[in-house]
Amino acid sequence: MSEAVACPVPPEQRPLEEFEQLSRSWFFSWPAGECPHLRRALLISWLMLLPVSTLVASGSWTLKNDPPRLVAAGAVAALVLPLLLLMRQWLGWTYVMKRLLAETVDYEESGWYDGQIWEKPLSWRERDLLVARYEVRPILGRLGRAMALATGLMLGGASLCQAL
Repeated sequence: MSEAVACPVPPEQRPLEEFEQLSRSWFFSWPAGECPHLRRALLISWLMLLPVSTLVASGSWTLKNDPPRLVAAGAVAALVLPLLLLMRQWLGWTYVMKRLLAETVDYEESGWYDGQIWEKPLSWRERDLLVARYEVRPILGRLGRAMALATGLMLGGASLCQAL
């Protein structure tokens, strides 16, 4: 915010500041960095849930006597946590993308739900558009591919459970 523009929007509610906060966040920075970082975090979350989901699946009479199907069912069920984490990240980054691309900024002045609208100056719109295109769009692309992969693994694993 180098320009001397009288901006009534509180600093923490400005779209560029929201982008920077998300980028610095531990959770939301997973897809912002290198792709192996996102994969490692999702793999760890899947491995953490794998024993629990396999234990729950072992309560089934039909799966108890069929270890390959039991392990496959546990592995498929454990994909729910990485998929939920990806969806939460997708929602956060999509919200920031929408705010960056908007020509106006909705904000709360006093915190008492007195919603105000402020129109961004042209220079701010151009800068926000650049950040949205070259910073946020690649992140959303990575998240979309990861969600597609997790969904494909879930569907493939479920069909494998049926085939066994």
